Amino acid sequence: MPIDAAKALAAEPRTGEITWDRRDVQLYHLGVGAGVPATDPDELRYTLESRLHVLPSFATVAGNGSPGVISGLSVPGVDVDLARVLHGGQSLTLHRPIPAEGRATATSRIAAVHDKGKAAVLVMRTEVADPDGPLWTNDAQIFVRGEGGWGGDRGPSTRPDPPAGEPDRTVERLIREDQALLYRLSGDYNPLHADPEFAKLAGFERPILHGLCTYGMTLKAVVDTLLGGDVSRVRGYATRFAGVVYPGETLRIRMWRRDGGTVRVAVGAVERDDAPVLADTVVDVIEVADGADGVDHP
Repeated sequence: MPIDAAKALAAEPRTGEITWDRRDVQLYHLGVGAGVPATDPDELRYTLESRLHVLPSFATVAGNGSPGVISGLSVPGVDVDLARVLHGGQSLTLHRPIPAEGRATATSRIAAVHDKGKAAVLVMRTEVADPDGPLWTNDAQIFVRGEGGWGGDRGPSTRPDPPAGEPDRTVERLIREDQALLYRLSGDYNPLHADPEFAKLAGFERPILHGLCTYGMTLKAVVDTLLGGDVSRVRGYATRFAGVVYPGETLRIRMWRRDGGTVRVAVGAVERDDAPVLADTVVDVIEVADGADGVDHP
């Protein structure tokens, strides 16, 4: 059997040192669409080293994206075809703001294996800490088509209700034709995002954008639109990758503020009648008094 759930769960955690610097952060920010317009003061906080603030989703690529989704498929008990693999979802918990330069220890393991019948879902958990304590925890849900059906635990089945009412904010973000090529320089070199022949083997008409690139673009839109650009207010961020998006398309990002420090988000592809791209998306934020962040709250 390609996936031995018991063996994967029992495997020893992998621990290694990761480092990053301002150049890595700047490259990531460019990969998720920062720097447009190039001289906008609000964009310079993502691109200019003297003003650099770190978008929390940088945690998914810090240390050149390792350990990442692909490395999660090389653990004992897992032997699958990369062409059958999709990134199903991602959740991130921030323990404190990410520094622009750092050296930390990353510990990763398979935290859960779910049998969805026609597919398997591996949950790869990565916990990162530096000498000052925990920095962040990442959970990547790795969806492997054709590898379910062994009678294992199906995992969580409940999903949050879709947000009701009109969104408080709606923005659109154009994806550059070369966005995937730029984003992959942060460490995710899966050929699905660059090689047309590989993309066809995987069942797509052409290379698709990384789900984590859409993830970063979406968080940036929330931070810029509802949080006054203050990245330190993000406490957590989770999403389900509901559909693919292609470079050259436009993301429509709808946001609903909720009591208790929560922002609900839905993302669709404009050119395909708002076909869902991100769903069940929640950003947990630190609340401030109205007007304290310079944002006209709804």
